[in-house]
Amino acid sequence: MKPDMRVPILLICATFILTSVVRGEHLADADREALLANLDKLRDSAESKMDSKYRVAIAAYRTAAASDEAAIELFLNCTDRVKFEEMQKKQQEFREWKRKEAEKLQVPGLREALRQQLRWLILTLEAASPKADRVKLAAEAQEIVDSIFRDAQRLNGQEGLLAQPVTSTVFAKAYDISNPKTDNWPLSPIQLDAIYSGILMPPCQKPARVAELRALWIKRIQQEGAKVEYWVGNRREEKKGAIAVSPEPVEYQKFLEIAQPKLQWEMEVDLYRNGDESGAAVRMLAHLEKHLTHPSAREWGEQFKDLLKPAAPPVPPKPAEEKAP
Repeated sequence: MKPDMRVPILLICATFILTSVVRGEHLADADREALLANLDKLRDSAESKMDSKYRVAIAAYRTAAASDEAAIELFLNCTDRVKFEEMQKKQQEFREWKRKEAEKLQVPGLREALRQQLRWLILTLEAASPKADRVKLAAEAQEIVDSIFRDAQRLNGQEGLLAQPVTSTVFAKAYDISNPKTDNWPLSPIQLDAIYSGILMPPCQKPARVAELRALWIKRIQQEGAKVEYWVGNRREEKKGAIAVSPEPVEYQKFLEIAQPKLQWEMEVDLYRNGDESGAAVRMLAHLEKHLTHPSAREWGEQFKDLLKPAAPPVPPKPAEEKAP
């Protein structure tokens, strides 16, 4: 292995600085340029090493995400490395852990959840690149989210794993992925608010794409409902050991009565502000009539009034005062 070049560079920098301090002199222009050049080299070296590390990790993650068997194999290998080898535990302890977890490890929903977790981790690392194609990433993010919620019931019991930040998983820890620099990128594929409001909807918030914006809102509301109906509401039934689950648990009823109307109102406000004033206004009035007893009804009414007020005309600039001769 080649020796790390960071130490010589840092020593050179330190030599320049210490010499200047001892002599009480200002940096010469040549020294200043040398320091800046060395700092650039350090930055480039760090970025190169980080890119290389990410490429190795992404290759392993892609292979594992291709099948249930590959996903569980990588999960076991990473668990062994992070929770047993690095903790200096014996292999016998790892085998005992596998034996105790054997039934859980065979659950089809777990394996699919691991694959989705890997897919989102790959996307997160790609989003950390300064050359990331945000349009391509958004399309892939939508596909992952849709695939999770296409039949959310099959992943019942795996919501905790899917909600886990992908940078804190054993997959990330085993490959030393801790804190990739991503701007407003959600770290979980079921963090729907952040995914839709931060990644998927902004490109559509314009009059020319208002139909797409509405379709995204409808999909988001449906997926938010699926989270509650199939995951949150059924958790209590599982703890009781019930075989059958209620199709409309209490939490889901609350969602239908409180959260869903709130999301629908937010949708219409967004559509109104981004090109569909006429259609959204009609639907907002109907929404208010339908949900007169909703806790937010008064607030919605005030907001609707503010939206309907005509924009104030621009204030003309004051004429310049003539100076006395």
